[in-house]
Amino acid sequence: MIRKILSLCLVMTTYMAYSQTSVTQMNLPPDSAGYFYQKGLLEKQNGRRLESLKNFEKAVRYDSNNKEIVSELALAYLDLRRYTFARDSYKKLLDLGDGSAAIYKQLTTLSYQLKQHDDVIKYATKLKELDPAEKVNFYIGRIQYDLDNYGEAIKYLNEAAKEDATNAEIPYLIAHSYADMMNYKQAIPYFLKAIELDPSKNYWIYELGLIYYAMHDDKNSLKYILLAGEKGYKRDNDYLENLGIAYLNVGDLDQGAAIMGEILKRKPSDLNILNMLAEAYYYKGKYQQAIDYWDKVLEYDKANASALYMIGMSYQKKGEKDKGMALCDKAIELDPSLASLKQKKQMMGF
Repeated sequence: MIRKILSLCLVMTTYMAYSQTSVTQMNLPPDSAGYFYQKGLLEKQNGRRLESLKNFEKAVRYDSNNKEIVSELALAYLDLRRYTFARDSYKKLLDLGDGSAAIYKQLTTLSYQLKQHDDVIKYATKLKELDPAEKVNFYIGRIQYDLDNYGEAIKYLNEAAKEDATNAEIPYLIAHSYADMMNYKQAIPYFLKAIELDPSKNYWIYELGLIYYAMHDDKNSLKYILLAGEKGYKRDNDYLENLGIAYLNVGDLDQGAAIMGEILKRKPSDLNILNMLAEAYYYKGKYQQAIDYWDKVLEYDKANASALYMIGMSYQKKGEKDKGMALCDKAIELDPSLASLKQKKQMMGF
């Protein structure tokens, strides 16, 4: 019996509190900031986020300098992911004299999300002054990278790594900073660290394969391009072309040719692929296959003297010297600059 009475009292107390709120709200003039502010708080309490925002917007029209109203409006915008409006509201709070670390933190993150580069640096720097424990180096480092200030980016990102050793994007951005300066050797350990922290990023793995390709480390290039594919990287034409080249570079002609053939089904007149395949077969001593692919080049580009010249060289390698030399001479007539190539090949014993 006592429990029932207590429960009933609790219900009555809650009802009275709700009623008092409603009465307080109704006693306010319906055309005032306070009226819409209280109504906004009530809608927020009831989980009606959009209605809450509409009321705070009305409240601020009556009193744009009320910190409590502007603060609730900022939170409402943030809750509904209206980041530009949220940022403007937090800037308004700053203008109203609220220079707290919490306000600067919101302005830092919102400016970062909205790619307001100068403001990120400004607000993050001020935040660090107000609260030295705040981790702002990542934001500054990322912005410096976006501005192509790679030296500054590396400096701040290395500090960010001390603040958060688990953020995989930090070593990735350092790696990219070095790679963008073509300092590939320095980039590699950071790529490896980033992938270790987040193995799901197949694009990072693919990029590492391309970095190894740029360094002429063909074995590792193939390894990471393949791994990217295994991790779900899209097998589009660019991916397949780089994978095919990687196989050719390690001497696996069969795999490389098979993948290049897959691309040719989609892009049958791709002269670059046709030439690569022809050269691959030529340097593997498979001269008839090389001739077949250079013939395809000539089908699409009849004036391609270089392809004609290499067909001539292939015939000579096959033992049909006269036919081959005649084709080479014809190619030189079309492009006299090939004469120097002929002399070079003769000197090298080709």
